[in-house]
Amino acid sequence: MTVFRCAALTGLVLLAADAGAQSLEDARSAYAEGRFLEAAELGEALGTSDGYALAAESLAIHAHYFTSGDEWEEMVDRAIEMSDEAMGADSTNAEAHYQAAHAVGRYAQGIGAFTALRQGLAGRIRERLDAAIRLDPYLWEARLALAGWHADIAAEGFIARRMYGGNRPAAIVLFEQALQLAPDSRVVLYEYAIRLPDLDEENGEERAREMLDTAARLPIVDAYDGLIQELVLEAVADREGG
Repeated sequence: MTVFRCAALTGLVLLAADAGAQSLEDARSAYAEGRFLEAAELGEALGTSDGYALAAESLAIHAHYFTSGDEWEEMVDRAIEMSDEAMGADSTNAEAHYQAAHAVGRYAQGIGAFTALRQGLAGRIRERLDAAIRLDPYLWEARLALAGWHADIAAEGFIARRMYGGNRPAAIVLFEQALQLAPDSRVVLYEYAIRLPDLDEENGEERAREMLDTAARLPIVDAYDGLIQELVLEAVADREGG
């Protein structure tokens, strides 16, 4: 093989590597701009744990906010499949475990708390969130999700609390940890605020209002953040109306 041909082949390999790296950035850009289905396609095409995880996230978000019925079920099932692929490609990827919990959580939201608990989905979600936090203690999204898990299980009553161990004190600790890790995150402020009145009956309502006001003033950083902003403004209006 000539030196020229070796150099040419090396250049092609480097170009291919650059294209692959750019493809992940393309997927992230599509996600940031709200092109969630395109982001999912680009992420899946990479065949990597990070790509599958991004695909799972994009599909779960699109399903939750923009679909219903059979389309919703098909898309959420696909999100769960992508998260399984992400964990299979790299079992040490904390994001993959978090997105697995996220996808199953969106499915649980769609079928309702009673059905989700009956199907044992709460335990499945908890297992994946615990794994994500164990692999990356600084993954605030996983701590936020686990905080919401504890709060929602506790709200379901005695039987749910006894079966799964969800409790309000753990929820508060985890919400505070997520807030410390991501103090300027709109979704952290929102998710904490909507549950705080139940978690802290004495001061929760006032602090929740302050959190929502803070969240409403934050700049929108991407399309998903924009969706959360709509929920924040709805919550602010509800509290002002109440």
